[in-house]
Amino acid sequence: MDNSYITFDEIKRAYPEEWVLLGNPEMNNTTVLGGIVLYHSKDKKEVCYIGRDKTAAYSTITIAFAGDFKQQRKIGILKRI
Repeated sequence: MDNSYITFDEIKRAYPEEWVLLGNPEMNNTTVLGGIVLYHSKDKKEVCYIGRDKTAAYSTITIAFAGDFKQQRKIGILKRI
């Protein structure tokens, strides 16, 4: 990574459908606006475990998904007859 700030729209284009670890993220409430990409992967656990070694130089970090979440399956309640 080149340690430069990029917007979240640029992150979505560069790392589609991946989890991204961001250093010094710019946030608006719970919405990520941008940050410095420290690590990215399709596997969220990999971002958490491998990426933690890359966070020492940053005061704040966050993990964001650069894609659209799939529709969750609805599970109905079964009634016993």
